[in-house]
Amino acid sequence: MNHAVSVPLQRQEITVKMRPWVKVEIVRRIASLFLYKSLQPVFFVVVAMWMVQVADFIIPLNFNEFGLRPRMLQGLIGIGLMPFLHAGFGHLLSNTVPLAILLGLTVTTRHQPWHFVMAIVLGNGILLWLFGRNAIHVGASGLVFGLIAYLITVGIREKQLKSLLIAILVGFFFGTTLLFGVVPTFRSAVSWDGHLCGAISGVLVALVGTGVSPQPSRR
Repeated sequence: MNHAVSVPLQRQEITVKMRPWVKVEIVRRIASLFLYKSLQPVFFVVVAMWMVQVADFIIPLNFNEFGLRPRMLQGLIGIGLMPFLHAGFGHLLSNTVPLAILLGLTVTTRHQPWHFVMAIVLGNGILLWLFGRNAIHVGASGLVFGLIAYLITVGIREKQLKSLLIAILVGFFFGTTLLFGVVPTFRSAVSWDGHLCGAISGVLVALVGTGVSPQPSRR
């Protein structure tokens, strides 16, 4: 004869064990979300450059007239507009890829990166307005050279592994461009003086912006 046996119910705690690959995937997705947000301004800058070039192509108006003109009052507006103005789609395309890469490296590795980017643009424009050749200077290549010099200088100055690796990476891929891009080529349509001023601006911003932090005082 079978007897029914009552078993007292015991309160059990349910624990959910998460597999390691799930944890890695969650971390990866969260990191990619933050990375995507930090890179959004880079995307907007690139889109703005292309929108300006398309508008310049459609509208019967030469936007390059708003470029930087050294030592002329009407050329001062070009300090801020120069990176968004280009001589054509080929010129714009040649600047888009390196600029996107360098801006991406800057915004994902530096604290308050856009302060440094704006300082490089401003420094490049002022130096070029003061010492540049008598021409209409347009293009984002000055900013490109400024970011190359900035990232290399920061890496050497900070002597931190991440900064040094970035400096080596940038130097490897863009070092030759930096060296040959600042060599004076007179009677050339290439704004080598804009490249040089951009590089000088990048170095100066790196030197000023990466000062040694003061040691906390002991009490």
